[in-house]
Amino acid sequence: MTEPHYRAPDLSLRGAEHIARYRETDGEIGHLWNGVPVLLLTARGRRTGEPRTSALIYGRDGDDHLVVASTGGAPRHPAWYLNLRQTPEAEIQVKADHLPVTARTASDAEKPRLWRIMTEVWPNYDAYQARTQRVIPVVVLSPR
Repeated sequence: MTEPHYRAPDLSLRGAEHIARYRETDGEIGHLWNGVPVLLLTARGRRTGEPRTSALIYGRDGDDHLVVASTGGAPRHPAWYLNLRQTPEAEIQVKADHLPVTARTASDAEKPRLWRIMTEVWPNYDAYQARTQRVIPVVVLSPR
């Protein structure tokens, strides 16, 4: 089986540095990453209870923000997703706006439509899904 088309991203801004620059500049640096929008998701660690922040590509579905728990097609779900499954109340930062949200995994019925929204934003998600046997979740972040 051939992997869907994959476009290698510029990884010069990532991880803790991406989060710090985003926060320092209210998203002026970091909101657009490789031409796509990024938000900061802060969730409670499932073991520590401490806040954990991740920079994630997002899409929109009405008032909801959408993120994909892909980890580039790794065999395990990302820690932020596992944290949200335990404690779905979280906060997102989109540019300068801080919003309380409740997270849920998209249902099987709604996932195909939401997956299309997200692959329009970041086509690499199809390649990531092809790399793993796990079903990559789409997470719906709804305002509280």
